[in-house]
Amino acid sequence: MTEKKITSYPKDKINILFLENISDVAVKHFNSSGYANVKKINGALSEAELISAIKDVHLLGIRSKTLVTKKMLDAADKLQAIGCFCIGVNQVDLKAATKNGVVVFNAPYSNTRSVAELVIGASIILIRKIIDKNKAAHEGVWMKEASGSYELRGKTLGIIGYGNIGKQVSVLAESLGMKVVFHDVEIRLPLGNAEKSKSLKEVVEKSDIVTLHVPEMASTKNLINKNNLKHFKKGSILINYARGEVVDLDALRNALLDGHLSGAAVDVFPVEPEKNGDPFSSVLQGLNNVLLTPHIGGSTQEAQHNIGDDVSSKLFNYLEKGISTGSHSIPELALPPQEGTHRILHIHHNVPGVLSEINTQLSKHKINILGQYLKTNDTIGYVVLDVNKNLSKNALELLRQVKATIKVRMLY
Repeated sequence: MTEKKITSYPKDKINILFLENISDVAVKHFNSSGYANVKKINGALSEAELISAIKDVHLLGIRSKTLVTKKMLDAADKLQAIGCFCIGVNQVDLKAATKNGVVVFNAPYSNTRSVAELVIGASIILIRKIIDKNKAAHEGVWMKEASGSYELRGKTLGIIGYGNIGKQVSVLAESLGMKVVFHDVEIRLPLGNAEKSKSLKEVVEKSDIVTLHVPEMASTKNLINKNNLKHFKKGSILINYARGEVVDLDALRNALLDGHLSGAAVDVFPVEPEKNGDPFSSVLQGLNNVLLTPHIGGSTQEAQHNIGDDVSSKLFNYLEKGISTGSHSIPELALPPQEGTHRILHIHHNVPGVLSEINTQLSKHKINILGQYLKTNDTIGYVVLDVNKNLSKNALELLRQVKATIKVRMLY
């Protein structure tokens, strides 16, 4: 069967907005499929700017700097889906997105290798005290010495958060001859010879280098603080390429100044500049053997290409096929097209009797349902209906009248 590639809404009237210099891969994906109205902006937008820009937008693409608030979502009458071209979705008010029937996608795996490689690179730079030697060489001072400089081989790497990135780091570390211990609040299958620890305290007590790979949430705010920094092995190194709120930077500064930790690498900060060139300040600036980078963990050409391809494919598949796999707001459904039908997407509040009302209304008007799929979460129901072509417009109007309806769209 020929794959359907057109929607009921004319492609030249579908508006797509990409912010924060999203990869051109995403733009090309839609342009090559006939969507001409793709606008790309290099920077993020404020809430007020986004509210103004979003009114006629059907698909929105963002990275980590753009905050999608309830106020913005309430103003986005035509918005169907948001693509977060990054690992997380914490910059989006998911509760409001769910309430408004807006699908939210991200790319949880596409830059894992980039982050993992940078962790290993930072580990080598810090354990060899390259920062001091590089600074001296640039200043014309020859500092050829082995004091305080070590190999990674034989050292213990502690991983806090053994998810996709943590596991990649684990594999790379073992290939360099390191021992790996990890802790995660979820049950995780160890890779290679990695050993699971019962607690964060147990990991940091054993580790020469500790790397963090946890999400930003209430339970992880200041996960590393003055109370557990004292349990770190003396002379150990801390790497945070996770989220800015995970480490108490004042406590970390004190641990570095008093020599309890010998080094640190930090790529994420509680407050970060909006764009390149803006002033940046951190309490860790000016400290020896501290590697500071501007949130570049996933910023490689390969990662941005992969993210652009992944998220744009999810947006495209939802727009043209109703596939919601990977959604963080509405339930996930992946459906093959059915020959000789029109497909309607119905998003509604998950209350009793909605499906019965849908079927009753269509049955009363002698509209034959040729295929029907329903999936729900705690708050939202997502129904996909394949109906007779001749009666699809009537069906669309009837479904709009269902009391719990949030959004209805004729797909094809």
